[in-house]
Amino acid sequence: MGLDYSYEIFMPPRNVVRALTRLVELAPQGRDTPPLLVTLPGGEQLLLPFTSKFKSEPVDCSAGGTLELDTSIVIGVDDAMREFFLSGLGRADERGRVPIGCIYLTVRFSPAWHPDFASMQFTAATSGMSRMFEQSASVRKVFTDLTAATGGVCCLLDTECDVFDICWLNGETVSGETVPGARFSRFHDLVAAWREPVG
Repeated sequence: MGLDYSYEIFMPPRNVVRALTRLVELAPQGRDTPPLLVTLPGGEQLLLPFTSKFKSEPVDCSAGGTLELDTSIVIGVDDAMREFFLSGLGRADERGRVPIGCIYLTVRFSPAWHPDFASMQFTAATSGMSRMFEQSASVRKVFTDLTAATGGVCCLLDTECDVFDICWLNGETVSGETVPGARFSRFHDLVAAWREPVG
């Protein structure tokens, strides 16, 4: 078994459309993948430049549940990224960014453990990518920026241990805090501290 590190963003359910739209802006341009039609809870439809379980057939999530996507996003190159790309997997664009993928995305519209908030969990596809998720400041910034841009309340890094790294909380970047940790002894305590953003 390899490493499956992930970033998870939590947000009010109404912000999922905004988050997916922002994610489209982060996708590499010029991909040959046919657009994927997704119907979201409430009936809104989006065309996404990704696949779902590596297929492009329409996906109906109008009844809620879970949406699974295979994504790729462009991320600015830093030292951790250079190490990951030593194998020649990518070439930087004019803005110094490279496409990273496949990143598995699971959107949970109303998770049982915090039904008032949706979650978007981005999981690395390989052990090397997992280490890059943990070590790259550029990768962390992409996910905290996405949290900020989409009205997210919290962003966590899961490195498959019993402690989660808090990256973003209630409108602020966080560094050096974990759950469990000094401030939040349980995940329940962290959820209780979430403040739904205005607007």
